Amino acid sequence: MVGGHALTITLVRHMIARIWHGWTKRADAKAYKEMLRDEISPSIAERRINGYRGAELFIREDGDEVEFVTLLRFDSMDAVREFAGADEGKPVIFPKAEALIARMEQARHYRVVT
Repeated sequence: MVGGHALTITLVRHMIARIWHGWTKRADAKAYKEMLRDEISPSIAERRINGYRGAELFIREDGDEVEFVTLLRFDSMDAVREFAGADEGKPVIFPKAEALIARMEQARHYRVVT
């Protein structure tokens, strides 16, 4: 107790969001979405990367293309490097998926503020 009031200590957990944008042709979007859901996401989880906290997928129709945004959560940049390698901004593209991706950006990393 401090001055008659309970002292509450909040532990802030640091987290890194890795955000990547990629586009497919409209005709390839369904196949890519299914590959992400059925193969790629489970294989990332199976790697058991220390500090990997899951992923989300966002999809938006964008003219003749479909935009895919992935948001992967990690405890630290060390965990990101375990996932992506030394060049942490380089997209991690599975070989089967490469043929479906029309264009992509480098991955970006953000500190999650809570």
